[in-house]
Amino acid sequence: MSTNKESNSLNTRAVYDITKFTHLDYPDHLACIVWLSGCNMRCDYCYNKDIVFAKEGSHTFVDVLEFLKSRVGLLEAVVLSGGEATMHDLEEFCIAIKDLGFKIKLDTNGTDYKQIKKLIDLGLLDFVALDYKAPKEKFTQITHSNKYEEFSKTLDLLLDRDFDFEARTTLHSDLLSEDDINNIIQDLKRRGYKNNYYIQSFLDTETNIANLQAPTTTFDKSQLLDELNIIWR
Repeated sequence: MSTNKESNSLNTRAVYDITKFTHLDYPDHLACIVWLSGCNMRCDYCYNKDIVFAKEGSHTFVDVLEFLKSRVGLLEAVVLSGGEATMHDLEEFCIAIKDLGFKIKLDTNGTDYKQIKKLIDLGLLDFVALDYKAPKEKFTQITHSNKYEEFSKTLDLLLDRDFDFEARTTLHSDLLSEDDINNIIQDLKRRGYKNNYYIQSFLDTETNIANLQAPTTTFDKSQLLDELNIIWR
């Protein structure tokens, strides 16, 4: 039985929204997406502006669990995204999700090393999508945070554990050049990353944090190193 403290944590209004079905966000799995409010970064190109700046969500973890109970046997997995999901204590929520039989994918910027390590140690995560925002030299410029070392530590953890994960970068060619992406590719290769490297094209919306427009700089894909298998999204 949950303690009052645990019940209080599950009753936190941390969930901004729920996407009730996706077959794209977790490879080879039918899933839902739980969007967690808040973020510790302010990436210029981020189009989830409302989620990033939200002080609290519209739903509690309990609300999500009630929804998931109605999807047992219909969905296979839950994607925890944001914002930055690890801004919240996810342990009890993940345990409850697992108890219902779902797999869990975490979308993260990797800056909460301790929590990610704990969730992995407890067997609560099945897959991680790790945002490699920018090479070290441009990390603060892109994210408006000073958290490259935390991200780097999480990347090494996932590699050391041989954990199932993907690295991905959002590309706005006015912000990141071919050399920047090649620096990321070389760093991933040096660390021993062998999975697909996903590059997501900037989504031109009116709600991104820096009010960026479509890139004015042409990005030449032919200049990228062939040291990793690059998948464009």
